Amino acid sequence: MTSIDSTASTQDVVNRPYEECGVVGIWGAPDAAAMTALGLHALQHRGQEATGIVSHDGTRFYQHKGLGLVGEVFHDPRIMQTLPGMVAIGHNRYATTGETLLRNVQPLYADFEFGGLAVAHNGNLTNAMTLRKALVRRGCLFQSTTDTEVFVHLIAISLYTNVLDRLIDAVKQVKGAYSLVALTPDGLVGLRDPLGVRPLILGRMPGEGAWVLVSETCALDIVGAEYVRDIEPGEIVVINNDGIRSLKPFEERGSRFCVFEYIYFARPDSILEGKAVYEARQKIGIELARESAVDADVIVPVPDSGVPSAMGFARESGIPFELGIIRNHYVGRTFIEPTDQIRNLGVKMKHSANRPVLEGKRVVLVDDSIVRGTTSRKIVDMVRAAGAKEVHMRISSPPTIHPCFYGIDTPEESKLLAATHDLEQMRELIGVDSLAFISFDGLYRALGHKDRADASGRYCDACFTGDYPISLVDKDGKLVA
Repeated sequence: MTSIDSTASTQDVVNRPYEECGVVGIWGAPDAAAMTALGLHALQHRGQEATGIVSHDGTRFYQHKGLGLVGEVFHDPRIMQTLPGMVAIGHNRYATTGETLLRNVQPLYADFEFGGLAVAHNGNLTNAMTLRKALVRRGCLFQSTTDTEVFVHLIAISLYTNVLDRLIDAVKQVKGAYSLVALTPDGLVGLRDPLGVRPLILGRMPGEGAWVLVSETCALDIVGAEYVRDIEPGEIVVINNDGIRSLKPFEERGSRFCVFEYIYFARPDSILEGKAVYEARQKIGIELARESAVDADVIVPVPDSGVPSAMGFARESGIPFELGIIRNHYVGRTFIEPTDQIRNLGVKMKHSANRPVLEGKRVVLVDDSIVRGTTSRKIVDMVRAAGAKEVHMRISSPPTIHPCFYGIDTPEESKLLAATHDLEQMRELIGVDSLAFISFDGLYRALGHKDRADASGRYCDACFTGDYPISLVDKDGKLVA
């Protein structure tokens, strides 16, 4: 087993929703670890704090993980040589539970009587604290503060004999939203929570016959794999030398896929649940323009996730689309911000105003969401300082008024701007001439439904509605949903 150490990075203040995590699993490919690293590169947007890979060569498990980006942790070819085998799993972390410490970096590995097991997961367990307390009382010793370790201990204490039955026993005890990949001596395992809130996709490499599990289809593209299908809600797939088989140990409950994947989280070149993310975002922009048109000279996206929606808005409105804000892609998340003065310059480090596009113009800024509102205010100030005559803001999601407990890092409700202010108050605080969010009907029309009622029960949109489809067992120490 190999690993590296590093120092924890400084976490930015949460001014927008941050990504969840990304997982990759490869079975039957030469240099599986290298292929996993490529997949993790494609999923870098889902987690930038830490990354890790565990491989298996048919006899032993090997591990390497560290804090930082994939390119920082797996930059040395000599590192990949320490990860032999034709099977591997990997994980990109954005912490939603647990501190940013090396011991929390996934995949987590443990030795059992049946052999080794490595686990990586995307999402949150809403009863992790309750389960953890019960496991500690039973004598389990936790080595990390991440909820993923709950899976490990539940597998360890299970009375079933084989690893797959133990895993099924474990997942039947947890509540939450999760996609999970696991590596055992007997094969590669992938599973989704019973409501399919978090994504997991199956692919296959042509010719080689290798199987691939990834969080998004963009990771299939980078490793040269073909899309096979989305893993179904509540489904477990087992991949080994005998091929692939599917198990469905849960009662079928339909799907509540996270709608925010389409709005913000997923990479625009991904296809999730049969819908192209790029096309969905453009259609959201079209609906937004129909609902909240405004006289203006230029449509400007807040990069990068606002770009497709702004293109749709411009197409529908007939107003020119321009890159009035330029993003610096080389600003890392580990930048040290030692003082308030320097910290307040963070937006200018990441975004610069394109003065020739903005000066003297009536500008419509299109962004994906407003969380605390502080970043939006700084961007508006920057656009006005560049000479914009008017600044209007259009948001391609409904107002975020509730926190997410399913794997997305959002502040508590009291710190969400839309939860504590009405539309006019938000407009004044952000400093725009007008502000509008897409309606629920408009959002779901863009996703191919007649209206909100037609999409009812098909998505998780709890951050907008407060309708939490999975029990929040740990919240306030009681069952609340």
